Amino acid sequence: MNLFYGNPTGNGTAMLTEEESAHCIRVLRKKTGDKIFFTDGEGNYYHGSIISADPKKCTVAILETTAEYGKRNYFLHVAIAPTKNTDRFEWFLEKATEIGIDMITPVICTHSERRILKTDRLQKVILSAMKQSLKTFLPQIHEAIPLEDFYKNENAGQKFICLGPSNNTLKKELEPRSRYTVLVGPEGDFTESEISLAMKNNFTPVNLGPSRLRSETAGVVACSIVSLLND
Repeated sequence: MNLFYGNPTGNGTAMLTEEESAHCIRVLRKKTGDKIFFTDGEGNYYHGSIISADPKKCTVAILETTAEYGKRNYFLHVAIAPTKNTDRFEWFLEKATEIGIDMITPVICTHSERRILKTDRLQKVILSAMKQSLKTFLPQIHEAIPLEDFYKNENAGQKFICLGPSNNTLKKELEPRSRYTVLVGPEGDFTESEISLAMKNNFTPVNLGPSRLRSETAGVVACSIVSLLND
């Protein structure tokens, strides 16, 4: 099944984005009268019928709407240092979206190997993963910011920083059905001052298990632990 992305335009109709219209009409050869499923990325799942098979502006009549389709009972924000290899970071975004995540903030640390990201490209990776996994909530990705600025702005819910060996594990510290922020550092790890600042901002140090993980793997493992706990 294909899930498309578009937005209601009023009067019981919706329009797919230009890229989605091209894929639907040119690639999949859908035509007027064909039934499709689409989402607006805000939790709404639509069943519709094509009324204008325009490869640039495909218009759809909304037949049925399911609100909050697949809504999870928690909110997960992962702040993570971008990897040197962009493909690895995109892999994290893809898998995190498939598992379940609401917000991603790339954070620039002292040991970060990459400091500039193409957010538009990353948003497309997330959108594709959302559709592929048949989800209806589109995760939000922020522009990359310095770690110090992230600490200043993040105040809600349970907050965790993933470190090496620790008596605390993420699984044990999580309170079900809550809002979580999980901070994952770069390959070179956090500096002592970055860890100290995390403690001052009420981040709880946790580990994700006995293995040493790459940054992108740690992000995916954190998403998996949160998802399993709230299953």
